[in-house]
Amino acid sequence: MPPYRFLEDAPTADVGFVATGATLDECFQAAADATLAVMLGNPESLQPRLRQMLHVEADSVDLALLRFLEEFIYAKDAGGNFLRAVRVCVNEHDSRWVVDATAEGEAIDPSRHRLSGDVKAVTLHRLNVQRAEDRWEATVVLDV
Repeated sequence: MPPYRFLEDAPTADVGFVATGATLDECFQAAADATLAVMLGNPESLQPRLRQMLHVEADSVDLALLRFLEEFIYAKDAGGNFLRAVRVCVNEHDSRWVVDATAEGEAIDPSRHRLSGDVKAVTLHRLNVQRAEDRWEATVVLDV
């Protein structure tokens, strides 16, 4: 079972999900996986043909997640690539949240990739990252 679940009550033209992980790193990785699953109907078809290092910073953990997920949307829109996070490291440094990650993927190939939702942006609506008992939870709404 994936470490995320889609929300039934997201606004029209949006897709929402809750991603979870035992650590903040795992939670961010699950959020990236959920974002990929919205864009690509068969994420298992994605091959690791290219590697990209990602680095984002923000004043809050919520905005760090937003910027992190925007990197995957940007890779699709500007580079024509689908990426999957394979290593994620989230830290707080001097009151700033820093995310360093390695992503792998490949150019979009309509003959193998079943395109699903065209994600345009990560919204601020309901965006929340918090510690929930023994795990981290992130609520995200994507504009599609």
